[in-house]
Amino acid sequence: MKSSSVICHPSSAYMMPAEWERHNSTLLAWPHNKEDWPGKFAPIPFVYAEIIRNLTQVERVTLIVRNEKEQAHAHDICTRSGADTSKIDFHIIPTNRIWMRDSGPIIVKHGKEKIMLDWRFTAWAKYPNHKLDDKVPFLLNEKWEMQRVQPAHKGKRVVLEGGSIDVNGKGTLLTTRECLLSDIQIRNPGFQQEDYEEIFKKYLGISNVIWLENGIIGDDTHGHVDDITRFVNTDTIVTVIEKDKASDNYELLKTNLKILKKSRDQSGKQLNIVELPMPRPVIFEEQVLPASYANFLIANGLVLVPTFNDPADRTALSVLAELFPKHEVVGIHAVDLVWGLGTIHCMSQQIPA
Repeated sequence: MKSSSVICHPSSAYMMPAEWERHNSTLLAWPHNKEDWPGKFAPIPFVYAEIIRNLTQVERVTLIVRNEKEQAHAHDICTRSGADTSKIDFHIIPTNRIWMRDSGPIIVKHGKEKIMLDWRFTAWAKYPNHKLDDKVPFLLNEKWEMQRVQPAHKGKRVVLEGGSIDVNGKGTLLTTRECLLSDIQIRNPGFQQEDYEEIFKKYLGISNVIWLENGIIGDDTHGHVDDITRFVNTDTIVTVIEKDKASDNYELLKTNLKILKKSRDQSGKQLNIVELPMPRPVIFEEQVLPASYANFLIANGLVLVPTFNDPADRTALSVLAELFPKHEVVGIHAVDLVWGLGTIHCMSQQIPA
């Protein structure tokens, strides 16, 4: 069977494509867990439909639903919202949650062949209900029939979430020490920096790792890099900064910026660093939410950016529009969405062409 979990190639030849490289589709899962948006679930399916409406203008959407009833419901809302439902490929797979960036597969290249990496998923080493989500790559691959690899190190399956890394497609990767190396929400007990760097090299084609320190306040993943710092091309990085010195994010993001300015790419060249603003704090039920413009999604000719009814929305959209001159840059209202402690990038995973 093609879907067997066997490392079938010299893994040093694997390379994770950058997000701006051509997609076959974007992977999403239809929202259903009301506990992720307690008391505020009603608008969430319509936010998803708006994201799907935009994506189906430029590429296909692979949409996971739990059953036929949910498929019909999702199809109806997407149709009413103006999405091109002929470009939605539905797959019935049970899930606990819908954060496909982390529980979905990461697709890498081996020459012209695509390989599915099926990392272990433990719900950010925080939530007990994750067993269905951990099976998503395997069940997807029953339909796709790619070569599927379960990355392992020191005899154990590796836990790795897609939101904890970002790559430039040429050998450089961004991540944070808070997420992978702290003693809180430990993904892989006993793993040190050199273990992760070996894993990144073996399975993602990474020769150069930029270790930032911390993520933003309110991020319950404990430091995902996709809320703070992203590649926008092979040698340019955007990173969020906080201008309010009274904010708890001020020093955290200032430290990350200092690290980035000293960093180099895989060839030893200095990187271009572009600053993105932070919105004013988004607070709901006295909880600070991880609102960040860095949680954008790059699709084929399109960039979807979370917005927060904030004056900085316009600045963030303008910065990203300058960085993506060949893409349409579209804001997606995310004040409701971020109550789930994630936004557009967290909910999606690109499937490379």
